[in-house]
Amino acid sequence: MIGYYVHHQGRGHLHRARALAATLDVEVAGLSSLERPAGWRGPWIQLPRDDDHPPHREVTAAGRLHWAPLGHRGQAARAARVSRWIEQSAPQAVVVDVSVEMVLLCRLHGVPVISVVLPGCRDDAPHRLGFDIAEALVGFWPDGDGRATTTLLPAVPAEVRDRVRAVGALARYPVAEGAAPVPHPRGQQRRVTVLLGSGGDVLDRSRLARMQAQAPGWAWTVLGGDHAWVEDPREAVAGADVVLTHAGQNALAEVAALRRPAVVVPQRRPFDEQHCTAVLLAHGPWPATVLPELPENPAAGWGAVLAATARLDGGRWEQWCDGGAAARFAAVVDEVLAAAA
Repeated sequence: MIGYYVHHQGRGHLHRARALAATLDVEVAGLSSLERPAGWRGPWIQLPRDDDHPPHREVTAAGRLHWAPLGHRGQAARAARVSRWIEQSAPQAVVVDVSVEMVLLCRLHGVPVISVVLPGCRDDAPHRLGFDIAEALVGFWPDGDGRATTTLLPAVPAEVRDRVRAVGALARYPVAEGAAPVPHPRGQQRRVTVLLGSGGDVLDRSRLARMQAQAPGWAWTVLGGDHAWVEDPREAVAGADVVLTHAGQNALAEVAALRRPAVVVPQRRPFDEQHCTAVLLAHGPWPATVLPELPENPAAGWGAVLAATARLDGGRWEQWCDGGAAARFAAVVDEVLAAAA
């Protein structure tokens, strides 16, 4: 058995856990403050929250950790529950996605850790601690020659970047074959699907209306923020001529898997995660128009931005997401298990 720690913010952590559990030959136990997801086949260890009941005191331990609030009962109960599970289950390894504190806790119990690495300026002391004590580091981006990892982790020392195993983007969907244009019967509008994150910038309805006015002939579907939310946006993404999205790993993976041209607008995230991703997209062969922020009125108007993006070849996402990330992720875990045997 191995464990997989799933951070409760965002959805990409859980998607990756599910993909790994479906690919590995060993049982995977989930550890998370999220409720047990439907269809999860292994054990699920529900963890108490450690971020409720503010105010939180001295959360960084003088800058050595990211989140370890003093005097929070959930913090103590959370660590105790993981410790009890490790003692009772004797896992062969734990994948941590993501938490420096969880990496440290598992390693202090003598358990090998595979740590998921996110893009961003992660040269601070807690990140360096987590990187150094993990047995393996995994990044969900393409990287044949190391340049992508250098761009996505700009402040991280070379000796850390060299340890990152870039396995490619991991999407919930099988990759599309080719990137055929979306068919449009006579008189039908072209379609743009907007994917808003669960946090960060919000596209309110009045602003959306002003953007739509600049793009006659386009039908807009907006998902997330204070608009409609669907758990599985596959149909809306696959049927779009253009996807307007933030630069989160999960959203980009799904756009890439479905081979749709995209307008990418990074949102504010800790450690400049999405802005580092946007830099890579802007300087690569990807079918994406990268905007540093969401302008209400681009110089050429939203109609021109969407039309230019729609002409990009969505097939160029193939290197970003080729459908093999889950198998490569599982291979890294298998290597750690073999070394620990």
